[in-house]
Amino acid sequence: MTESQPSKPNIQEAYDYCQNLASQHYENFPTASKLIDARLRPAVAAIYAFARTADDIADEGLASAEERLQALDVWEDLLDILPQIFEHQCIHIALNDAIQRFKLPVQALRDLLTAFRMDCRIQRYANDDELMHYCHYSANPVGRLMLALHGIHDAKAIQASDAICTALQLTNFWQDFSIDHPKGRCYLPESCLQTCQLTAEQVIQGDVTIEQVRPAIQHAFDVTESLFFQGRDLFSLLPLRLRVQIVATWHGGMRILKASQSLDNPLICRPKLHKKDWFIMLPNILWDTLFPPKAKK
Repeated sequence: MTESQPSKPNIQEAYDYCQNLASQHYENFPTASKLIDARLRPAVAAIYAFARTADDIADEGLASAEERLQALDVWEDLLDILPQIFEHQCIHIALNDAIQRFKLPVQALRDLLTAFRMDCRIQRYANDDELMHYCHYSANPVGRLMLALHGIHDAKAIQASDAICTALQLTNFWQDFSIDHPKGRCYLPESCLQTCQLTAEQVIQGDVTIEQVRPAIQHAFDVTESLFFQGRDLFSLLPLRLRVQIVATWHGGMRILKASQSLDNPLICRPKLHKKDWFIMLPNILWDTLFPPKAKK
């Protein structure tokens, strides 16, 4: 349970609240990573707390979709008045300080909220373009915020970061077939399923065999792997400490993707990484960190 917010918190208390909130959840968003520069960790926690709270709003099971959308609108409205003093709102006190200190792109925060709104409305995607459009809002802002925190605004770095973030988001979808389908969510595009003479509804209901849907799943794996390799251009554009983290994240994502591919039936099984997987990946992580591939011109 999240602790209550202090009355009229100062900046440090606001950041402490966000860090405590972050430490209570496990996500791919790197809130607790020791690899992050210590001076940046409070800002990362503030960003996480903002996104985590918005995600909770979007996922509230007892509220209607319309009520959740209205609550997200209120959460976004607070971005317009961040410079004002929030005497009782730790997240916004910390977030405003982080935005001012590191010149963070507020649009990236708005984009995350757009993705949460889409979660309330959309459960299937017509084609690859629609799915990529969702990832543009749900995943890419995280990478852009991390780059901004490190003072990186290069267009090539942003493009490569977007590719990695989208690939990680897609990998999470393909890893979670067995979780999402019972919830009525299908991220395999309808256009791919149609080539298998299937519909998203059939997949959600479990009225398919793995042999029937495998071509659509393989297409999803291929698109995701291509994005991962497009993102490798980012490695050489990063400072060492951030590069270690991104390279490790890249290899972890690729290994999860390969593990999903190797399953007899990814529709009902969920792959996970174990300590031995990280030991196996360690030489490649070290190599790509020390000798990153040069970004294409």
